[in-house]
Amino acid sequence: MRLTVRPQFRRTTMKVPARFSALSIVQRGSSRCLLLHIWLLPLLALGLRSAPAHAQNAVVLVGSGSTVPAPLYNRWAQEYKRNPNLQMRYLPVGTSEGIKQISHGAGDFGAGEAQLTDKERKDGSLIALPVVIIGIVPIYNLPEINQELRLSGEVLAGIFLGDVKMWNAPQIVKLNPGISLPDLPIQVVNRPAGKGSNYVFTDFLSKASSKFRAQIGVTPSPKWPVGVWAERSSDMADKVKNSAGSIGYVEYQYAVKSSIPQAAVQNRAGRFVKASPESMSAACQAAEAPGWKSFSASLINTPGADAFPITSFSWIYLRTISSEPARAAALSDLLNWIYTDGQQFAVQEGYAALPPPLLAALKKKVKDLH
Repeated sequence: MRLTVRPQFRRTTMKVPARFSALSIVQRGSSRCLLLHIWLLPLLALGLRSAPAHAQNAVVLVGSGSTVPAPLYNRWAQEYKRNPNLQMRYLPVGTSEGIKQISHGAGDFGAGEAQLTDKERKDGSLIALPVVIIGIVPIYNLPEINQELRLSGEVLAGIFLGDVKMWNAPQIVKLNPGISLPDLPIQVVNRPAGKGSNYVFTDFLSKASSKFRAQIGVTPSPKWPVGVWAERSSDMADKVKNSAGSIGYVEYQYAVKSSIPQAAVQNRAGRFVKASPESMSAACQAAEAPGWKSFSASLINTPGADAFPITSFSWIYLRTISSEPARAAALSDLLNWIYTDGQQFAVQEGYAALPPPLLAALKKKVKDLH
């Protein structure tokens, strides 16, 4: 199998490819697709302006997908400097849209937290490789509570199904002895359709609650029975932080950077564990060791006393069909950088880096794809 990419932006020229003409955009039909292509044009122009005038063969790799790893991809775009003729740009449009775009040959890669279906792999000629470990954490706003809140998967499922409505409900009180919980309605905040954080969160809740599994299931596009939407991960953090009595879920580093309380969640071993780079790495260790080859494995509720139960890979989605070797070579260089120097920036941005044995296996995988 050869890892290759459909040509989207050929070289440093101001000529826009035909597929991005106004007519082709209109013919796409989807408003999200329209938005993505509108964004692609200024990104292309930016890449052209920033490329050296003499670099006639410069390549600007463009990816789209989840907002969960968006800060990391933005940091990678800034730090990826080892070849002046190669650059990278990232569009945070949601996991499902990222998969859709790369399946249709728009851009060079997608990114997100949803596992690819067999149909997506076959129809889009796609593969998925993990690039970083993330954790989806329950965040809440209870101004008068200074102690750490404990929540189980079953209780969280009840909250997001609308069955548990008050903060002093017996189910929550039982998990938090000694905490005087307020007689306050729970204000649920969730994410709209197509989000990777939805996929990870519903995967955990479906494993914890048969009722949730039957009514909602594992999906990036859940039909939430209660709550208000927050479009992006940053919007979720802001909405919960500014709404007393609210609860939501967001990637770990968004919670840390926004200084929002996050609940300790009961794991498979029965312990209440907060998300941290160490507890997320423990979840990965439990799922991947000793083989370190299950690149699309779920990290949800893995065994281990120290494992945070709502852990996941964030994957990069790649096409395996193309006719442009130069772009494939550029993408290979980016992947090798991500699996070496790029991991240090994942740690700096608040994510958990991939363990060394997994990185070694992934670098071999990238090499074998060519």
